[in-house]
Amino acid sequence: MRNIERALWYIELELGSNLDLGRVAQHCKLSSFALARLFALSTGWSVMRYIRARRLSQAALTLRRGAPDILQVALDAGYGSHEAFTRAFCDLFGRTPKQVREHKDENLPLVEPLRMKERKLITLSEPRFETRSEFFIAGLGERFTFDKNEGIVGLWQAFAPYIERMPDQISTWTYGLCCNPAEDGSFEYIAGTEVSRVDDLPAVFRHFRVPRQNYAVFRHLGHISTIHQTFFSIFNHWLPESEYELADAPEFEQYSADFEPSQGKGYVEVWIPIARNQAADS
Repeated sequence: MRNIERALWYIELELGSNLDLGRVAQHCKLSSFALARLFALSTGWSVMRYIRARRLSQAALTLRRGAPDILQVALDAGYGSHEAFTRAFCDLFGRTPKQVREHKDENLPLVEPLRMKERKLITLSEPRFETRSEFFIAGLGERFTFDKNEGIVGLWQAFAPYIERMPDQISTWTYGLCCNPAEDGSFEYIAGTEVSRVDDLPAVFRHFRVPRQNYAVFRHLGHISTIHQTFFSIFNHWLPESEYELADAPEFEQYSADFEPSQGKGYVEVWIPIARNQAADS
């Protein structure tokens, strides 16, 4: 059973219990960050958003059957108050719990249990394997979620004037680094470059120390707008078929100095942190 199928099965099994991202990740033997990344790439949902939608859908079915106590339905769905439940319910369905109970609306946009469908896999470049020593990336950073990351393009546009002008910059490579994951599935994305030190960085810049790590490195084939297909194929085909597993470490994109997608120049590499799969070694 693949990791996302295992996660979906476990969510359905434990939907009525105190589920959170960390607990689902632990069941799948992944870090919270890795599961958040894989789940969003594979389903288009964040883990917790999907869990909330499934619980609210079950609550809607209960209300449609005429449940007399809305507060109890709210508590069963994991909400501590009538108000919080009603707000979340309206956000998802566009009507109140009371309206659904009274009218038994048959056209509710219920979120049914996901079933993994075959998505298009692309041909990957042959990976190379590297051990990279510790280094610093500094640049502009913001927090995103894997299912809501449209602002990353704007972040790169804001960083562009600083390229080759960063204090203590080492090379002309640029980096898109996913780091500092949170329990809600969000992460920090830094559009930046490698620097030799971070002591004198202006306050506007974010920085991150990338630890020494083993990587599988793939050159992305195609336009940068399709890079999500490369990640999807790595995580859902190459990695499960390999002797490696995803390490609990940041991943990043590395852009060549001449990278200019509008002119078809340069290239980008995807660096995936890996560790030997203990199950495969045993």
